[in-house]
Amino acid sequence: MSTGDLPGSTTANFVRAADGSTLEVVGEIDMDTVPELRRSLYELIDAGAKPVTVDMAGVSFIDSSGLGVLIGAQQRARELGGDVAIRNLNGPARKVFEITGLVDSFQIT
Repeated sequence: MSTGDLPGSTTANFVRAADGSTLEVVGEIDMDTVPELRRSLYELIDAGAKPVTVDMAGVSFIDSSGLGVLIGAQQRARELGGDVAIRNLNGPARKVFEITGLVDSFQIT
């Protein structure tokens, strides 16, 4: 059973782009989906992708658990000499980054 089959649960898709350093995210990033986001990001970081880019064009929502995963991934990447960049941040997700002051903490394009 996928998380999308549970009442009240959310889904997101995490797809590695062909360039090998970009993670395309579609859907909602919340407590239901952050374990997969964390796993996907850390795989890219541990494989040596520099920088790791998170394409959030398809993200409709992000909560504090999602922000925490992105911050943790950024710290891990920096420890290994890399970074995490955010691309196509718009709508409600961008608003969350602005409210929390994270637009100044990430390279956002």
